[in-house]
Amino acid sequence: MKTTGQLRDLEGRHQQLLRLVELSVTLNSTLDLDALLQLITATATELLNCEAASILLYDEKNPRLYFAASTGSDPAQLAEIPVPMENSLAGAIFRTNRHIILNDAEQDPRHYSMVSDQIKFKVKTLLGVPMPIQDRPVGVLEAVNKHDGVFDERDATLLSVTAAHAAIAINNARSFRATQQALEKVREANQLKSNFLALASHELRTPLGIIIGYSTLLKEDAQGELSDHANQVLTAARQMRSILDEMNNLAMLKSDEMVLKPQRVPMQDVLVYACEGIGKIASMRDQKLIFACPEEPFYVNIDIDKTSLAFVNILGNAIRFSAQGSDITIGTNKQADQVIVWVQDHGIGIADDKLQKIFEEFYQIEPPNTRRYGGLGIGLTIAKGLIEAQGGKLWAESEGLGTGSTFKVLLPMA
Repeated sequence: MKTTGQLRDLEGRHQQLLRLVELSVTLNSTLDLDALLQLITATATELLNCEAASILLYDEKNPRLYFAASTGSDPAQLAEIPVPMENSLAGAIFRTNRHIILNDAEQDPRHYSMVSDQIKFKVKTLLGVPMPIQDRPVGVLEAVNKHDGVFDERDATLLSVTAAHAAIAINNARSFRATQQALEKVREANQLKSNFLALASHELRTPLGIIIGYSTLLKEDAQGELSDHANQVLTAARQMRSILDEMNNLAMLKSDEMVLKPQRVPMQDVLVYACEGIGKIASMRDQKLIFACPEEPFYVNIDIDKTSLAFVNILGNAIRFSAQGSDITIGTNKQADQVIVWVQDHGIGIADDKLQKIFEEFYQIEPPNTRRYGGLGIGLTIAKGLIEAQGGKLWAESEGLGTGSTFKVLLPMA
């Protein structure tokens, strides 16, 4: 028959196990690092019935330990106190990956008294355990000044279990925080890029308009070689305006300020409209735009101008990457309750691993220092954004390099 003392001891262990289970559940349900650190130190203090507990984490950039949290102390003040890897108890625990019990801390030379002196806290007894991740410590968990007696091996086991749970939770929270910070940097970079695109396209438009105006007048009035020079200036300025238009369209797409004005219209009419806008460039390269569209109209509810712009960009891409004198086919048909459109060329083709990447902003399919085809690499990005904004889908298909490409668009029928 168990004595009263044994029953009390069993009840105490039962409560400790329940508290560990509660801690494990809570640690796995939050990714707030600061909240985790405070929870761990508070739980360690309660489990071991001691005056205080603290967590020291390893700083990989500056090989040392630092206080990340402590019960009853200012974390910011503690964080300013470096704890050396040599000649400190925490450093010894971290380096050996083994726990240490000091029941007369003041007399032990390994006790780093600078911390106690600075925060005016007297350490009498101390238990420290490593915080392992796959047998590699990430820090140290310490408990100090046990209220009833001294620390023993059972306390060390209990604190080690707490530290093991804590190490995993802290590692997860750190990874989450690092991911958040990386995403924030990406968002800031994207915002800067969008601001630059909008500003550049706006500020360059006025002087470019003046250049186009004067070069047009000069071309009309000039004769011979001077007229040729004026024509070259005008051609270059128009190319620049085309680039600015692309930059402006991308900035508009990214700013969520785009307004759609959907109308019920036959898909064939939109394709004809787009081909009229790009046909002159194709004819300059002796390329033929061939229609493969049935006479039956396929009605869609779309913004005519923005959808035409998307197809102008897709066609422009086909023209740019196809040889002079080649054919480019534009077709459409009904597919269940959707309309499918395809633009097929016989150009350079696309490698399988690039079929998705070609729609990324500023992506170039060729090396920047040996470019032959020109362009900013945003035409397909704009096309995809405009199609998807209207509930559609755009993708590319190709058998590989040298086999040509087919760009397909799905749009819901009206």
